[in-house]
Amino acid sequence: MPTLADARRVIAAAEKKSAEIGQPMNIAVADEGGNIIAHVRMDGAWIGSIDISQKKAYTARAFDIMTKDLATHSQSGGQFFGIHASNNGKIMIFAGGIPLKKDGKVVGAIGVSGGSGDQDHAVAEAGAAAF
Repeated sequence: MPTLADARRVIAAAEKKSAEIGQPMNIAVADEGGNIIAHVRMDGAWIGSIDISQKKAYTARAFDIMTKDLATHSQSGGQFFGIHASNNGKIMIFAGGIPLKKDGKVVGAIGVSGGSGDQDHAVAEAGAAAF
């Protein structure tokens, strides 16, 4: 399970990437149960993305899948169509959520929101790589 120190390291790496691309972000790190360990809203990041970043982290952990990949399978006609309506609306089906793994096992997740899907995913990848 990620510790607070782990979460801070993940967030710092994500913040660095966010600054490099010039897009302020909300960055959340969740534990094995999908509970938020830490969250940062960078200066200028959208307040509406606070909730989204946290839900992306929850989704990535709840289904042990990158939200970018879940999005692909949840479109009309896809095997997971309608999944976003489950879990009392906590499921986010667009890029920016990535599971965090230790020894091949998912132990948490990062969720990022505040830019385009590609930007959110790139920032989440940078954070996950620091784990």
